[in-house]
Amino acid sequence: MTTKSTQPKLKHELGLLDGTMLVAGSMIGSGIFIVSADITRNVGSAGWLIAVWLITGFMTLTAAVSYGELSAMFPKAGGQYVYLKESYNKLVAFLYGWSFFAVIQTGTIAAVGVAFSKFTAYIIPAVSEDNILFGTMIGSWHFTISAAQCVSIVVIVLLTYVNTKGVQSGKIIQNIFTITKLLSLFGLIGFGFLAFKGDVWHANWSHAWDMHKLNADGSIGTLTIAAALGAIAASMVGSIFSSDSWNNVTFIAGEMNNPKRNIGLSLFLGTLIVTIIYVSANVMYTGVLSLHDIATADKDRVAVAASHVIFGNLGTYVIAVMIMISTFGCNNGLIMAGARVYYTMAKDGLFFKKTGTLNKFAVPEFGLWIQAIVASILCMSGKYGDLLDMISFVVVIFYVLTIIGIYKLRITRPNAERPYKAFGYPVLPAIYILMGIAFCILLIIYKPAFTWPGLIIVLIGIPIYYIAQRNSTDEDTPELAD
Repeated sequence: MTTKSTQPKLKHELGLLDGTMLVAGSMIGSGIFIVSADITRNVGSAGWLIAVWLITGFMTLTAAVSYGELSAMFPKAGGQYVYLKESYNKLVAFLYGWSFFAVIQTGTIAAVGVAFSKFTAYIIPAVSEDNILFGTMIGSWHFTISAAQCVSIVVIVLLTYVNTKGVQSGKIIQNIFTITKLLSLFGLIGFGFLAFKGDVWHANWSHAWDMHKLNADGSIGTLTIAAALGAIAASMVGSIFSSDSWNNVTFIAGEMNNPKRNIGLSLFLGTLIVTIIYVSANVMYTGVLSLHDIATADKDRVAVAASHVIFGNLGTYVIAVMIMISTFGCNNGLIMAGARVYYTMAKDGLFFKKTGTLNKFAVPEFGLWIQAIVASILCMSGKYGDLLDMISFVVVIFYVLTIIGIYKLRITRPNAERPYKAFGYPVLPAIYILMGIAFCILLIIYKPAFTWPGLIIVLIGIPIYYIAQRNSTDEDTPELAD
């Protein structure tokens, strides 16, 4: 009989550059090219557009440097799942892991995959979302499958297969595509600054802090102070989605060299690079496009509109290729990191037992494939975008809980080894907690459609947890046993 010691183990094959590229690559998908349109419609001014991105960037950087302390204390595969388990208990950790598997990671993979297909259609029209390959009625729901959805599934399956061949395979794709993506974005921003239009800049910034709704027909809607707070919260759904997945590097801690040092540094460097890019890109947008043009960009594709100004008719193809590179690399990072959470959950007896085993290349192959299946189902459902809007509230709640865990662990484990301590503790983590709670409260008040469905998804995990706990000690159900 094969002994436990002869089973494959996670290999420490990733360094600081790899971790930083995973952070940056997982964060930058299609959001920065699109979501500024909706933000501008909500806040109606250049100053508040940039402020939304700065607030999000500050929150992301603060959370990232705070997670550095936890990553140094618990340099294990599973990242945030492990931090929640150590700070609270298995139930809280499972609810995060369940939400992560049900929609946070898989829904993001689906959304990024379809974004890849949509922009590929600029170059290959046959793969357009308008090319419907199959359609039928299911009750009152018109179910369709487009060429874009099929291409996205093919990409997800391809990247999953590559990642089953070892962490080195995924690492090579991640580094190549992320470096290309970063250079392309810096190039776009640089050319954008060269193409600045003085009259456009002046018009956009002459009333920079006059917040109002900017309607598609060009009309302006006034906002009360309360409604303005709601507008900021609604705007941040898009910017937070665009800045999310920075924590993916924590999931692969078991494969990092010197994880106590490199995870924290990767978090800081990766989020800093992306924050600089996001703010700079939006400043550039306000220098080449009027606020009305940003708010009414065709299908919200602000970067395409800006690129037309910068590069002329060639601009559409420039952005299409950039987004293809960006989303392909982004999905590789999401796929690579996600399976490590399910692997760790299985080790705790809270997920399918087979997910806790490694293949001959020392990667959790079963976890990779079930993640691909769920993401593909979400691609076919067409509901991944709605789910991601609904889950933004939940994502921030778990970030807040994780950072509160730093304070809790300082009290309950004062003598634990902390090779790195949260920067700015106790002030900066506290600011993040307050900002995160404020964001969630504003969503509850002004955008309830973004909150209660996400909470339902989380709460469904409670009975699943107790079933898994019961089965983990029941020899008759080994598929969920540790």
